[in-house]
Amino acid sequence: MLRVVSWNINGIRSPLQAVGYQESSNCSAVAMARILDKLDADILCLQETKVTRDVLTEPLAIIEGYNSYFSFSRNRSGYSGVATFCKDSATPVAAEEGLSGLLATQNGDVGCYGNMDEFTQEELRALDNEGRALLTQHKIRTWEGKEKILTLINVYCPHADPGKPERLAFKMHFYRLLQIRAEALLAAGSHVIILGDLNTAHRPIDHWDAVNLKCFGEDPGRKWMDGLLSNLDCQDGSQVGPFIDSYRCLHPKQEGAFTCWCTVTGARHLNYGSRIDYVLGDRTLVIDTFQDSFLLPEVMGSDHCPVGAVLSVSSVPAKQCPPLCTRFLPEFSGTQLKILHFLVHRKQDPVFKQSALQLSNPTQVRMRQNKIRMRSTRPRPSQGGSSRGQKKLMSYFQPSSSCLQASPNLELPSLGALVTPKTPEDKVIAKMVEGQAKASEAKGEKEVQTSFWKSVLGGPLPMPLCGGHREPCVMRTVKKPGPNQGRHFYMCSRPRGPSTDPSSRCNFFLWSRPS
Repeated sequence: MLRVVSWNINGIRSPLQAVGYQESSNCSAVAMARILDKLDADILCLQETKVTRDVLTEPLAIIEGYNSYFSFSRNRSGYSGVATFCKDSATPVAAEEGLSGLLATQNGDVGCYGNMDEFTQEELRALDNEGRALLTQHKIRTWEGKEKILTLINVYCPHADPGKPERLAFKMHFYRLLQIRAEALLAAGSHVIILGDLNTAHRPIDHWDAVNLKCFGEDPGRKWMDGLLSNLDCQDGSQVGPFIDSYRCLHPKQEGAFTCWCTVTGARHLNYGSRIDYVLGDRTLVIDTFQDSFLLPEVMGSDHCPVGAVLSVSSVPAKQCPPLCTRFLPEFSGTQLKILHFLVHRKQDPVFKQSALQLSNPTQVRMRQNKIRMRSTRPRPSQGGSSRGQKKLMSYFQPSSSCLQASPNLELPSLGALVTPKTPEDKVIAKMVEGQAKASEAKGEKEVQTSFWKSVLGGPLPMPLCGGHREPCVMRTVKKPGPNQGRHFYMCSRPRGPSTDPSSRCNFFLWSRPS
């Protein structure tokens, strides 16, 4: 059996923190190994890693028992990025970054690019520079003993921002380039699996609010998927596109099968999401070898959940990893020294030691004298210089000079001193009275300070109650560009859900008054 899993992790450190990741090399290596062990995948494809090569650490990239491959964004740091982890038993025979071939090294590449004449070189480079596609090619063996080639295309498709029409055009260009490359691989005789975050919910059953979305079926991304995929019922013999949505093939009527939820509204609690993560396989491969296609909504750590499939084939590992393998990067392979190796501590530097020994005694004496002379010229607190001690904040709130001030030489007698002790009992009473006076004085000073800070630092106003549940609201900020951007408002704190569910968020809305 071959088990493949895909997961948009929304930053590679997010799931690591969910399993106890700490900022240390050993902990990150253990956490990453724990995730791989939990998902139990022969091939794990990750999207939205949000790391670039300069910040990728060796413990995250090189895990014992696996070989990894990364594609980084070349435009922005902390953005996009995909990675594929393969068990040593599923080592690929080839690996390549990008879809266009412009990032290929001609050594261990997958090849088969198809006709891309409809794109300019600048467009192709822009599509690949965001680090959204990674290909690994594997040799598999069927139950009949036949060996075949399987190419996995790990993709993180762009999101179309309604306020940025150029991003919709970019998304559709990426879809088109992905289809050209996948069909070229099929034509060359390879089986193909496209898996990852496609950023489109294909059918109404794949979106919680499809009935309220205007022109749901007219969305360009959904129309593209209509042409890429065969009919949902893969047993009827009809065929539209060369690929099959493996989950809908094996679970055609399953409702509420979502893979992505809005974290701001807490929609995951009531399963108010969409299915935008897929495992698509070519028609022959899905019908002949796919035993299961699954979602793992119980796995936390991201706003997406993992998806995967099980194939009734075995992997034939390559004897050597392709050159794109992370362990061959110069910074991890040991062929290039790290910058710290060029920074030698001065005390350990033999040149520094030799120059220190060559210093004459008069020179050392002169240096010491200069240091002493500089120290003696520094202003001291007693000479009018500022004291190094840090003043308390309360010292800036003393009465003004116009107020009555007590003489510095005048000391008021304590309450205990007003009682003249005559007997041992009187002495005890005097000490008790004096102790009570000191305690009362300290308590009074504390009350004064408390009332002062309450007047300076006013506490937050109580949250208004929502109209539907009479519960405290939460404050949100308008992030959408426009006249209200940056304004605060109150809304129901419950998670988003269907209007028929009384436990879901009500429609309460209230603008916050400007402070």
